[in-house]
Amino acid sequence: MKNLMMIAAVSLGMTVSACAQVKIPVAVKNAFQKEYPGTKVKWEKEGGNYEAGFEQKGHEMSVIYTPTGVATEKEMEMAVSELPKSISDYVSQHMKGAKIKGAAKITKSNGELQYEAVVNGKDVMFTSDGKLVKAAKEEEKD
Repeated sequence: MKNLMMIAAVSLGMTVSACAQVKIPVAVKNAFQKEYPGTKVKWEKEGGNYEAGFEQKGHEMSVIYTPTGVATEKEMEMAVSELPKSISDYVSQHMKGAKIKGAAKITKSNGELQYEAVVNGKDVMFTSDGKLVKAAKEEEKD
């Protein structure tokens, strides 16, 4: 009986491990390595695209690629104090008592700049001039 339980546990572990692995297209891997050679990366599937998570110059970063290897957006962690004042003001005025716990700068492939503020466990998006775009999903816990 113990052997059966052990086999079941090992099989379950192998199944979970296999499901957690993401198969990354060669074009995506090549595009990432060309821009960030030698960088240690963690891949995730995001919708039909692929997200590369990594660290650069002490900042958490991510880049989203299409299956053909085209980067559609780059996100770089930043200090909350570096957010435009208009974003801090918006949160103070419209989200009473809320505190910004994290921040990131997002650059779209067309050059559009947005900011992400983590407020009450949610990602809240702002334009480059501090206007609210949307309150997004719950922030994922690592």
